[in-house]
Amino acid sequence: MKKNIIIIGSGFSSLSAASYLAKHGNDVTVLEKNKDLGGRARVLSKDGFKFDMGPTWYWMPDVFEKFFSDFEKKPSDFYQLEKLAPAYQVYFDRLNSITIPDNLDDIYKIFEEEEKGSSVFLKKFLKAAKFNYEVAINDLVYKPGESITELITFSTLAKVNQFFKSISSDIRKNIKSKKLIQILEFPVLFLGAKPSNTPSFYNFMNYADFGLGTWHPKGGMFEVVKGFVELAHSLNVKIRANQNVEKIIVENGKVTGVKVNNEILEADIVISGADYHHTESLLDKKFRMYSENYWSKKTFAPSSLLFYVGFNKKIKNVCHHTLFFDTDFDKHAIDIYDTPKWPKEPLFYASFPSVTDNSFAPIEAEAATFLIPLAPGLVDIPEVREEYFLKIISRLEKLTNQKLSDAVIFKESFCVNDFKKDYNSYKGNAYGLANTLMQTAVLRPKIRSKKVKNLFFTGQLTVPGPGVPPAIISGKIVSELVMKKSV
Repeated sequence: MKKNIIIIGSGFSSLSAASYLAKHGNDVTVLEKNKDLGGRARVLSKDGFKFDMGPTWYWMPDVFEKFFSDFEKKPSDFYQLEKLAPAYQVYFDRLNSITIPDNLDDIYKIFEEEEKGSSVFLKKFLKAAKFNYEVAINDLVYKPGESITELITFSTLAKVNQFFKSISSDIRKNIKSKKLIQILEFPVLFLGAKPSNTPSFYNFMNYADFGLGTWHPKGGMFEVVKGFVELAHSLNVKIRANQNVEKIIVENGKVTGVKVNNEILEADIVISGADYHHTESLLDKKFRMYSENYWSKKTFAPSSLLFYVGFNKKIKNVCHHTLFFDTDFDKHAIDIYDTPKWPKEPLFYASFPSVTDNSFAPIEAEAATFLIPLAPGLVDIPEVREEYFLKIISRLEKLTNQKLSDAVIFKESFCVNDFKKDYNSYKGNAYGLANTLMQTAVLRPKIRSKKVKNLFFTGQLTVPGPGVPPAIISGKIVSELVMKKSV
């Protein structure tokens, strides 16, 4: 039977759910708090420059293909992809970097040059990673996290020991080069946790990195958002911006609608792709599943200090994606997860999309996004943002051997306070709930409310976890659960 469904938020998980539910004949309305669609995947345009404000990496292209194929479409019907060659670059000290190629044979050579015998381990490691990737994609990540039995398959039983040892221990037992260790541990950061706290099973992220490659949607990640919006519109989904949901209305234990901009909108079903903690604050206390104490004990993925910078010249010695690992990652990780504070010497990531795509900056100029991972909940003031900008620009100049501080036309920043204000993000986190062993699958916040009938959740705080591909999958999971469980 046709249902009237309201979805809060317009991120990837919400847009994914909207399309699946509309395909099944439901009347779907998406309500976005901000003026721009896409949730965290918005775009900033200024003075002829543009910047993807949120996700900049396009990994796991098969997940996007699978999504569009469910609607008899292809990604190329909405945006064009190119595989980045090289995939990315990692700096370790002044003019000392490793560039990761776009094919495995060349990656094996680079490892062998850095540490004799390491390519033998890497081949074995990636074989296991590919197996885990296929298990995850085919058996696990599309499950709703309602029962532990979802995790029990012949494949997972055969690999059960991988859930009780860490990626870090696997890598460090076989690789001695600090540089190679950091390269192999880096993809796990997309899961929002320390490699030492991430189960070995998640090495499938290394297959996503080396095996499937790094891609760039021409025009940027917002082109992907536009593709999702176009698909949703073609299925008659209604999408409304500037819609601040103030309350979720419950009568007799069942959701009946939402209050938005002082107006009551009726609904048979409500799905929230907004921050989970914030969504529950829109309910009367008796209808919330999780207490403040529950949230305070969870391991959240980092927040971030981001800078969007326009330079008046091209930047040398960098790739589209460039990582700066010239300081101690373990110390930085302690400042994020163990004793939260502003890091003294942070690692940082930079995206220079105009190296690949001239739509991001005027000719002979460069658009750059810089990201410093931070503990959520830190005190965020302008003076500290400026201090850290000067730090990373100074290191960028030193590492790449060029003067850049006098080439800055403008910079915009985005940090903890902005994540709270724009996304109602718990403690200003950027990526949701970390995928540690005790926060995986059935142990994550539930996708279906146990206290309110026909209230559901989707996105990075529920299953399967943080990142764009998991968000897309989360949208499919919640849509299937809605079709099964709604009353």
